[in-house]
Amino acid sequence: MNPMSDAGSRNDSGSGSDTGPESDMGSGRGTGAGGSGGGAHDGAFLRGRVALVTGSSRGIGRAIALALARAGADIAVHGRRGADASNPGGQETQAAVRALGRRAEVFQGDIAVKSDVEALLESVGQAFGRLDVLVLNAARAPFKSTERLLERDARQLIDTNLLGNLWCVQRATPWLAKQGGDIVYISSLGSRFMNPDYPLGVMKAAMEALVRQWAEELAPKGIRSNAVCAGLVKTDAFKTMRLLWPGIEHLPADLVVAPEEVADVVLFLTSPGARAIRGQTLVVDRGLSNRLIRPVLPGSAALGE
Repeated sequence: MNPMSDAGSRNDSGSGSDTGPESDMGSGRGTGAGGSGGGAHDGAFLRGRVALVTGSSRGIGRAIALALARAGADIAVHGRRGADASNPGGQETQAAVRALGRRAEVFQGDIAVKSDVEALLESVGQAFGRLDVLVLNAARAPFKSTERLLERDARQLIDTNLLGNLWCVQRATPWLAKQGGDIVYISSLGSRFMNPDYPLGVMKAAMEALVRQWAEELAPKGIRSNAVCAGLVKTDAFKTMRLLWPGIEHLPADLVVAPEEVADVVLFLTSPGARAIRGQTLVVDRGLSNRLIRPVLPGSAALGE
């Protein structure tokens, strides 16, 4: 239904407690249900915190990394090929974060491989000594109907987009629990609207259910879990979507979400202002999913313009 919130990492293979310390200092949260949120509006509420954004070498992942850095976080940049010279995206994100005055290190690993995830989280922990925010953005899947999926397609679909995220959370939990932290998953409208050539939507729906599961399971550890469901985002995958979704180029341009708009909501979910939001999926689609039928108005700017 959309070019996927994970488009920035399509080729790249992470709830405060009710009874614990509601201050959730590890993620800069405010104290008490009626608190002001502390530094929620000081522009740097993540100062001194560390965020790992999977699939952050480009696209939405990079936008999220930069948004968190502007709020004061140091960033663990991740890509499936990471520091490989043939894929300089990780270094470009690193340079952009450092230009904001924040620390950034590049890590590589295929999240579909459990040993890679173990090595990734161990390396992040050794490099930074802490982890406060885990953004699960990386994804990898074929554009084909389920009846055409080969065994390797199906295994990639599940291993990367479901098990890979599960391994990340399992390994990140001990770090996040040290001072209270946040898990934010990047979903897409495919989780609720069927597209015949978008089997990733099934995994997105499963992950949204896991987000709710983690919100309850991990709350006693001071870890908050939420998701962002992104609509039509004009990233690299948009060209492919034009082949799969006939007429998409005629949708009004104001229905297209910028990667930075997705990043803004991720940032909000890590802020003290979101301290009462747990296990939820926030839809960021400029209202695209509100209506089944949308006439193309004369004179309106189309997506391709």
